[in-house]
Amino acid sequence: MSHAPAGTEPAQPPPGDDHAFFGQPRGLMTLSGLEVWERFSFLGMQAILVLFFADKVSSDGLGMDPGTAASVSAAYGTLVYLVSVAGGWLADRILGSYRAVLYGGILIACGHYAMAVPTATMTWVGLGLISAGTGLLKPNVASMVGKLYRTEDQRRDAGFALYYMGINIGAFAGPLVTGWLGDHAGWHWGFSAAAFGMTLGLIQYVAGRRHLAGRKHTAEYALAPGPMRRAVLMIVGGIVVAALVATALALAGWLTMDRFVDLLTLVSVIAPVVYFAVMFRSPRVTPEERGRLRPYVVLFLASVVFNFILFQAYSTMMLLASTNARTEIFGFHFPASWYASALGAFEVALAPVVAAVWVRMGPRQPHVSNKIAIGVILGGLSFLLMVIPTSGHSGETYRMAAWWIVGSYLLLGLGDILLETSGMSATTKLAPQAFASQTMALWFLSLALANGIQAQIVKLYGEVSNPAYFGVNGAIAVAAGVAVIAAAPWLKRTMHPVH
Repeated sequence: MSHAPAGTEPAQPPPGDDHAFFGQPRGLMTLSGLEVWERFSFLGMQAILVLFFADKVSSDGLGMDPGTAASVSAAYGTLVYLVSVAGGWLADRILGSYRAVLYGGILIACGHYAMAVPTATMTWVGLGLISAGTGLLKPNVASMVGKLYRTEDQRRDAGFALYYMGINIGAFAGPLVTGWLGDHAGWHWGFSAAAFGMTLGLIQYVAGRRHLAGRKHTAEYALAPGPMRRAVLMIVGGIVVAALVATALALAGWLTMDRFVDLLTLVSVIAPVVYFAVMFRSPRVTPEERGRLRPYVVLFLASVVFNFILFQAYSTMMLLASTNARTEIFGFHFPASWYASALGAFEVALAPVVAAVWVRMGPRQPHVSNKIAIGVILGGLSFLLMVIPTSGHSGETYRMAAWWIVGSYLLLGLGDILLETSGMSATTKLAPQAFASQTMALWFLSLALANGIQAQIVKLYGEVSNPAYFGVNGAIAVAAGVAVIAAAPWLKRTMHPVH
């Protein structure tokens, strides 16, 4: 039994934990396990969500046209990443990381259970709960991984590599299970599997809590009791007022689904503009830091372009696979949603290879801006590749070979490895010191903006030809990547000392 004072726990895990998990702290197993199941549930649900939206009402779908289905799916992603910005602040100031992740996981599980109920109302309730829960959980798990290591610990990078491998294992396994259930038993059975997975993740998270560093009941930068009470009241009051206003506007017929999607897109555009304006004008930002913010804006926009393509792996690419791709390889038939698993599989397989290449190249490896640019170009090429099998065809009467979509996901997965790892690293190094604790928020804003733009552009899917849709979007991404390479001399000079 612990002899810590009542209401407290030791801030550090037991000494024997330090090398208990493949030479890493045992807490890494707890957090990686949580992320396996969180990604299993989130991306497993995401893989079938757009298909559920677009399926006929008679087949338990919502009967949306393809463009609207993809747009609503993207708007859901926008909401998730916008809430993630607030989730980091709530953990820092009110809840603490451990409780933020725990409460977030509970909300996610409740959301998936709600979506298992076969009614449209429970679908929207479930998506709202998942958005709020993911916003609490996602930005805080990575920070808890960082707390397992001292600043000078050489195992940190290897630990994060294991952590991200867990993410991709979940991304690979989730669509396999939910896709099979959705195809053979019904969409809501697929959502049930996502709920079960998140529940398993929560159980092992709570069971392994003593192995986590810094698991205090209070927030790391907690507000004083008075301001905290006011903040909680304002947050709760704001949520209640927003819900009442939204309900009233919806009943009055003004707040339609299309207008809600447009509102989220508008917020996703305004938020990063305001965020950057605050940083550029803040007296706490030095002239040198302000100089490094300028090249970061370029990298931020490159991230938006790439993730605009990446997130469509779970929307337009899923719709294309369900209508115009063969669902068999070597005589084995599979659900169209299984294509989404290819992305996670490629990232699990390629991440160690890319890391080994960078280590072997040492100081000769490309500058971080060029790594990001190459990632953007690969994302564009993944869409340009789809122009070939879709050209000369229309409607749903033709079926392309499975290897076309698998090849597209190979390019996309490699691009994701190059961009995400380099982008997060650049974010932590280029952000002003006064905003260091909010670097994850800055990164999530790029993902929110990518989804917000996607929510508008995907409305064209099904309205224009597939070669035109994938060709134009892919060409824009390639052009953006080439532009970043062209700006490399300026970026290298202004990003110093980031290499």
